[in-house]
Amino acid sequence: MEGSVRIRALVFDFDGLILETETPAFQAWSELYAEHGHELPMDRWLEYIGRDARHFDALEHLVSLAGELDREAIRTRRNARRDELVAALDVMVGVREIVADAKRLGLRLAVASSSPRAYVCGHLERLGIHGDWDAIRCREDVARAKPAPDLFLAAALACGVAPEEAVAFEDSANGVAAAKAAGMYCVAVPNALTASMDLSRADLLLGSLADEPLERVLERLAARERG
Repeated sequence: MEGSVRIRALVFDFDGLILETETPAFQAWSELYAEHGHELPMDRWLEYIGRDARHFDALEHLVSLAGELDREAIRTRRNARRDELVAALDVMVGVREIVADAKRLGLRLAVASSSPRAYVCGHLERLGIHGDWDAIRCREDVARAKPAPDLFLAAALACGVAPEEAVAFEDSANGVAAAKAAGMYCVAVPNALTASMDLSRADLLLGSLADEPLERVLERLAARERG
């Protein structure tokens, strides 16, 4: 970017940014909670988004409310329902276009996700975009998940760039915190579930990845850096 460090890479979150998996994940648990006469607390779920599953165990929380349950049966039903909902989804609007623009501009591309590698790569393969990334870093690749900076630092290293030469695209407050802690520029692109979060730490807020061409996004980040 003119007047500042040259941007050489883009690093994308996965859940809720490339694929809107967060609403199906929440819906699948909410349906099971409702079956047992309880409500999945939105505040606890929002705190969990962007982190790994150890931060909030929805199954154990349900057991604490409803009493002893067949954990394996509940988990199997929930995962099957979530997978059913997610399987019907395509990439989020603007993803394919911004990836194509990045390639045209010669930028490196990475995914940095707190989710497991098999889950992330399985969906990228299904969507036909697995081969678009120069690096994919997932929960197994680092000591700490978001909001720690480890995933973004690992993605930058794998792309051969310094963190300050990368722009992170995130949809959650935990993701934004991780990107900024890594020293990256951060563009927040909330989805329906994360729109109520405080994403003010991001350098730029977009309604979707299709809002503006990539060149314009980079120009706006450069202008922010200059002024």
